[in-house]
Amino acid sequence: MIILTKLDARLHTPMYFFIRHLAIIDLGKSTVICPKMLVNFVVDQNTISYYACATQLAFFLLFIISEFFVLSAMAYDRYVAICHPLLYRAIMSQTCCQALVGIPYLYSSFLSLMFTTKIFTLDFCGPNVISHFYCDDVLLLPMLCTDAQEIQLLIICFSAFNLISSLLVVLLSYVLILLALCRMKSAEGRRKAFSTCASHLTVVVVFYGTLFFMYLQPGSAHSFETDKIASVFYTLVIPMLNPLIYSIRNKEVKNAFYRVFRYRCKLFT
Repeated sequence: MIILTKLDARLHTPMYFFIRHLAIIDLGKSTVICPKMLVNFVVDQNTISYYACATQLAFFLLFIISEFFVLSAMAYDRYVAICHPLLYRAIMSQTCCQALVGIPYLYSSFLSLMFTTKIFTLDFCGPNVISHFYCDDVLLLPMLCTDAQEIQLLIICFSAFNLISSLLVVLLSYVLILLALCRMKSAEGRRKAFSTCASHLTVVVVFYGTLFFMYLQPGSAHSFETDKIASVFYTLVIPMLNPLIYSIRNKEVKNAFYRVFRYRCKLFT
């Protein structure tokens, strides 16, 4: 998806601009987690160094926070495309698209550095065993020698803000889209409008559904084992599914692939 949306001129639109950045985020998120996890499958002693753990945590937070707001930016893009089609090019200009992606990157970088610095500038004591397949900030807090209540409160507040604010943008965008669809008289117009949102809506439901499954479980049913399964899903499975969701039923992506493939074949013949 990254290569196609970059090489094919017909995919140089705001929608595919956001899809490209979502693919970059998914690639980064799985790359931070997957190699170390695969190494742990084949070695007897599963260890990670202090600096490697800090680096993994920093990049994981950067990518996961960025994904929240890129998904909400994509929802806003679909809202403008369906509810204000005549003004779409003017509203979703190149500057606007870059701002909708650049600001989340800056914000997520700030939070990532803040949390990683606050945690890893303190002293660790105890067994130093992480019951997970990657370094997670919540699981690192109990290992700190000092009181981690302040950091824990910051994590809860910012996590709630990131989840709720991004989800509100998505929900509001789709409510307005639904109202616009109800006002459409043409069945063909409704079908085309829905088809432009179907892929993004699928990604949103899978991503947020997994997070709600993790954090809204009853206390009696909550366990670290279910957290691990859900973590595998949103760190590894979802990044693998997203490119498939955006390409399997998308004729523009299929046609772009054939055009790029034929062009590259001609170069080598």
